[in-house]
Amino acid sequence: MSTQSRGIFPGLQRMERLLKALGNPEQRLRCLHVAGTNGKGSVSAMSESVLRAAGYRTGLYTSPHLIDFSERIRVNGENASATALEKGINRLRDVTQAWEEAEQPTFFELVTALAFAHFDREGCEIVVLETGLGGRLDATNTAPKIACAITPIALDHTEWLGGTLAEIAREKAGIFRSGVPAVIAPQEEEAGKSLAAAARNLSTPCHWITEALDAGLVLGLTGSHQRWNAAVALNLLRVAGFHITPEESARGLARVTWPGRFQRLSGGRLILDGAHNPHAARQLVSVWREEFGSERCRLIFGALTDKDPSHLLRILAPIASEILLVPIASARSADPKLLAQSVGDLSLPMHVFPSLAAALECMDHNPYAPQAPVLLAGSLFLVGEALALMLGREAPVRSQ
Repeated sequence: MSTQSRGIFPGLQRMERLLKALGNPEQRLRCLHVAGTNGKGSVSAMSESVLRAAGYRTGLYTSPHLIDFSERIRVNGENASATALEKGINRLRDVTQAWEEAEQPTFFELVTALAFAHFDREGCEIVVLETGLGGRLDATNTAPKIACAITPIALDHTEWLGGTLAEIAREKAGIFRSGVPAVIAPQEEEAGKSLAAAARNLSTPCHWITEALDAGLVLGLTGSHQRWNAAVALNLLRVAGFHITPEESARGLARVTWPGRFQRLSGGRLILDGAHNPHAARQLVSVWREEFGSERCRLIFGALTDKDPSHLLRILAPIASEILLVPIASARSADPKLLAQSVGDLSLPMHVFPSLAAALECMDHNPYAPQAPVLLAGSLFLVGEALALMLGREAPVRSQ
């Protein structure tokens, strides 16, 4: 999918044209649509897991992928096969090859159309769609929906969505439809007011989450914040009209997995978490203290230049005993040497590595705290690279 280098071009006209050329597969789908800044992937994964536990044939569309492109498109918990993807990509090439360069769909639009067509062919009874970075102009917003959800909104992707919480919330609220119920997670006041106003204007019935999932239920994902995400997911299924038993809900929530979100490896002493914006980083600090108390970590950190890496690192520093700075396999990677200079006042041992592989190799050689757990954070791209290395696979190189 070489179109990944074309970048982001907001608008739905290309997507609508592409779907029409494919025979509008999205019109034959029943979708749950999830937007927000943080937690939307977890809510999507939980919703799909519970639906699957209840016996539905499910589709799940998420982004980005960590290792393999097929992670983005799943049916009944299984990644799309290479054969199915090749067939779908060839079809996309056939219908767009005569289009002018300026009219060519973006990478995300092509992948979204690929997913819609795959879910249609596979006969999915219900599809859970995670938005990309926005809502109103997101390619996923072309699909019909029976309910939607908004997870917590924070400042992120401000170059596309606006510089205030109110502006970003308005973009996220673009997934609302008249008469289609929406479930909304607890929000900062500014974002909440913007979402409420958008819902009133569209006559969208809103269900605001005020309580987290009961602590007595086992959850497959770590952290108290995931209980709020679980409450969003279960209420999303409820307002969509699904009658799911308590046993099915419990089974689905206990089995849910979502890699790269406080994911434990190496006997639980290595933790991977994307934490790519300030809200997510603060959440990670909170979960770390829930799980490890006052124990500090060896922090392996890499981030993208547009994510204010110095700020992210300062948020994470209080739980670290040592910082290992690495580049990300992306043209947008922050330079570890420059990052070290920008946070030189942290008063923590700090080391710069030429690659993530080099940092991982020294995990077991720590003169400061030999048994300290290791936390790898700062970007989902970095998490994907780490997982690939541990599986002996080639790390994905991001063109953006």
